[in-house]
Amino acid sequence: MALSETFLSTYISKTPPWGFDGLGYIVYKRTYARLLEDKEHTTEEWWQTLRRVVDGAESIGAGLTGAESERLFDYMFNLKASLGGRMLWQLGTPNNDRLGGDSLVNCWFVDLTKPEDFSWMFERLMLGGGVGFSVTDPAALGTVRQGMVQHLNEPDADFIVPDKREGWAQAVLLALRAYLGGEDDSTYLSYNTSLVRPAGAPIRTFGGKASGPGILVEGIEKITAVLNGAVGRHMTSVEVLDIANVIGSVVVAGNVRRSAEIALGRPDDVEYLNAKRWDLGTIPMHRAMSNNSVVVDDINELPEEFWEGYSGNGEPYGLFNLTASQLWGRVPEILPDQSIVGTNPCAEIGLANRESCNLSEVFLPNVASEEELVDITRLLYKVQKAIAAMPYLDRESDEITSQNMRLGLGVTGIAQSQDKLGWLDTAYTALRSFDRLWSASNGWPESVRLTTVKPSGTLSLLAGVTPGVHPGFSQYHIRRVRMSVGDPLLQYCSDLGYTVEWVRNLDGSRSDTTKLVEFPCQFPQGTILAEDVSAVQQMTLQQILQEQWADNSVSVTIYIKPGELEDVRNHLESHWRTMKSVSFLLHTDHGFDQAPLETITKEEYDRMVGGLVTSTEGPQGGMSELLDDECLSGACPIR
Repeated sequence: MALSETFLSTYISKTPPWGFDGLGYIVYKRTYARLLEDKEHTTEEWWQTLRRVVDGAESIGAGLTGAESERLFDYMFNLKASLGGRMLWQLGTPNNDRLGGDSLVNCWFVDLTKPEDFSWMFERLMLGGGVGFSVTDPAALGTVRQGMVQHLNEPDADFIVPDKREGWAQAVLLALRAYLGGEDDSTYLSYNTSLVRPAGAPIRTFGGKASGPGILVEGIEKITAVLNGAVGRHMTSVEVLDIANVIGSVVVAGNVRRSAEIALGRPDDVEYLNAKRWDLGTIPMHRAMSNNSVVVDDINELPEEFWEGYSGNGEPYGLFNLTASQLWGRVPEILPDQSIVGTNPCAEIGLANRESCNLSEVFLPNVASEEELVDITRLLYKVQKAIAAMPYLDRESDEITSQNMRLGLGVTGIAQSQDKLGWLDTAYTALRSFDRLWSASNGWPESVRLTTVKPSGTLSLLAGVTPGVHPGFSQYHIRRVRMSVGDPLLQYCSDLGYTVEWVRNLDGSRSDTTKLVEFPCQFPQGTILAEDVSAVQQMTLQQILQEQWADNSVSVTIYIKPGELEDVRNHLESHWRTMKSVSFLLHTDHGFDQAPLETITKEEYDRMVGGLVTSTEGPQGGMSELLDDECLSGACPIR
């Protein structure tokens, strides 16, 4: 049943409890507020977004009663909980019918063993989902033969690229087949991009503007350059990595979609471990598209090259324990799942090949009671389960999703909710019991996994809580948010007095498509702060959440201070058997220019806040959609 106008009327004039003195509202407007169909250049307000989302949940068969729909709306309006970011952006739109579940899930994993896997990855990235992939067995792609790919203006080219997502992916697939295809695939391809809309043309379904065909042509040229260098042999792991990263760079060129990727490699692959040694000066920029991690069961298998990233010479790599991910639910509960072969880009969900992760979140500091937590998780679950039951575009994805019904219901703000951790076991037990009943009543399999803790970058900003299991970065800090240069929010922020500057690329050049806005932020007194806890204490808190709540994984980036690395290594040697994933970042001196978070003093905070002005008009936005800060504080790359 749709929410009634009478019910909604009580919320229209209310102001939600936005986080960080209104930063949450600006981030909401930038990221999730869609353009209103009947008002040009005007985007949704929070109550309108939630009406679309909650009514959309009913349209896909969530099975919410009228009272449950109203409670879900109220919980989300008051920032006690939220469905995943993809659902906020897409649920209740025509894309749900056109694209099925693909429009609503957050992330995926794919094993790159054939050319079609790269084009599959391209399509999922273009739909706005992050993609994990493996480079542990590059020989599976076969020997590279000599091919030739040409971009022609002639109308009789072999392939005329259609102006749609599938057309771009097909162009990349045909180019790869020229080098990696079977006997029936030609080693020559000519293609024409005259049908692709020019740069700057609007993208109506997902928002933003088109990048034009040039970035596709450039991307195919880079991919074929990699393949030409590997003719007559198997590709190396880094060559496979480069192709996947180039695909990611093509996707983000339109500056609307994010392109979160995670690459999984072997611990003994030194070339792979050095792939992001930015200090060498010879690393191509497209490698910033992925977080790189290693798959390792025994910490003693790690060579010293792995730890070199923690010397400030490059980007630190994360760790993924495939065996533990397949074996454990909530540790030490054994919940076997041999379908898991990889993980999503933030490493909170172990996934089968071509499987997706389906996320939601509870803002734990804002929840009033244990009973309320149980009610919230049950309502979020019903929407997520309905999404898992939807059709998916790819047959293999559809089959594995229907089989596993894997969900990731998360909690965030943990560093501000130590007194509420005792509620988690009760809520999990109730959720697992309800899954048995609800699945049986709908003729669905029970979910192989239900709960997680994700990094929660953007969503936690809305509510003003610490992200996931992470401590607060600093009592007073600058939060840098990326926005498209065409987004009217940029001028709004500048008019209010926030610092706005161009993004500086890793090679020192200046972006011509993206700017940064600096927001002064403050965590409330009593928040656990990174400067006050050791790296081992952070991993201990991760372990507590893995025991009490997450039967998937607990994604965390551990802040390391000088002198702590040896303690970290000792802790991993003792506990890695039951840990599923972890990544690390130097708390300071990490080498990142324009880092998303920067510590400031109270005096600097007061000065920045004092320079701000108020506005009687609300901001408009919605052009930047999801860039790449959803996972900034977690296992995803900082760039």
